[in-house]
Amino acid sequence: MRSGFVAVVGRPNVGKSSLVNAIVGTKVSIVSDKPQTTRRRIHGVAVRDDAQIVFVDTPGLHKPVTALGKRVNATAMASAVDVDVAILVFDAESGFGRGDEWVAANVPIDRKATKLFVVANKCDVAVPQRILAELSRSTVLSADEYFPVSARSRKGVDELSAALFGILPEGPWYYPADATGDVSQEEWVAEMVREELLRLTRDELPYSIATRVTEWEWPRVRCEIIVERESQKGMVIGRGGSLLKEVGESVRAQMTPGAYLELRVIVDKNWQRKPSRVERLGY
Repeated sequence: MRSGFVAVVGRPNVGKSSLVNAIVGTKVSIVSDKPQTTRRRIHGVAVRDDAQIVFVDTPGLHKPVTALGKRVNATAMASAVDVDVAILVFDAESGFGRGDEWVAANVPIDRKATKLFVVANKCDVAVPQRILAELSRSTVLSADEYFPVSARSRKGVDELSAALFGILPEGPWYYPADATGDVSQEEWVAEMVREELLRLTRDELPYSIATRVTEWEWPRVRCEIIVERESQKGMVIGRGGSLLKEVGESVRAQMTPGAYLELRVIVDKNWQRKPSRVERLGY
């Protein structure tokens, strides 16, 4: 048996979660077009023959301005310690730049023990010449391997996956053979609610939202939606409760039939800037 841990790191919104989902073959992390969608460290598990990879999907590294930002940065950096491979993902369309170099410099990778793969993602929307030029720029990192991929179209994903499975050392499996991740049912429902809110809301509101399941008495599930200001509460509920209703219907459709999902919106003023509140919300 062979096994290994693979940390996926990079700036916000470069497609780290989409890449993990594509390799695992199922959705283990929520995705959106908003930066900082991933806030926690999430494990995704992929199995091939006698080998198992545990992917560590991490929050996007950035220069933080809130307690939440500091916490998710610390989570991302800690996630790259003691892994077999670190994958640094960058956006092929926007290009490899100083932000990506900053990530590589700040993630604590032991190059003697950890291989570094660089992945240019979103190659389905970048022209070939651009992809080659940006991969060439990324060689300043002196990585072990470089891959152009598109997590959305799966172009290049199989080649990346094969390379990862091919270098795994001997070791025990850390999850059962049928496992795909480590997110609990309660956490998954809360994340699905937040994913829908990310899809439906605009401006600064997505970054002010947190979600958590506070009651699980099947089939009754209660999920709290936390916002930072009273004005945001009305925006989340929508006119006549329309937005909240749309969120509930979409999430229920992804749950086991028969579930009753209750959504409650509460205000916790400036929670992102309060370390104690960030911690209590599980970040």
